[in-house]
Amino acid sequence: MRYLHTMIRVTDPDATIAFFELLGLKQVRRMDSEAGRFSLIFLAADEDSKGEGKRADAEVELTYNWPAEDGSPAEVYTGGRNFGHLAYRVDNIYETCQRLLDGGVTINRPPRDGNMAFVRTPDNISIELLQAGDPLPPAEPWASMPNTGQW
Repeated sequence: MRYLHTMIRVTDPDATIAFFELLGLKQVRRMDSEAGRFSLIFLAADEDSKGEGKRADAEVELTYNWPAEDGSPAEVYTGGRNFGHLAYRVDNIYETCQRLLDGGVTINRPPRDGNMAFVRTPDNISIELLQAGDPLPPAEPWASMPNTGQW
């Protein structure tokens, strides 16, 4: 298993990037989704960076959900909703999820795609699990397992 990133939701990406730059982090990757109306901005310290456009060894992911097209107010994050999740890359997402399930952990977002799953800690912190390399072929029971709760 390898630690990947911590995600936080932000309401002002420019101000948040400026804050992290003061700490010594730099933007290494960015994805803007017009269809999904969000931006993902990945920051890393020089020691973790592998260069512009490449996944760093450890990152902070800033998630900016764009305001609605209809002009309604932007999301407001309260009660810790601005903190998103911790992310880990795993060698086999199905084996990892089965081990967690056998240990009594609820799989909130099963790895139906062979690539991504979400679970929660006993304190309700969201953990994202990502398959190392290419996604695994869809397999049961995961392919038809529904989401449970929030993730």
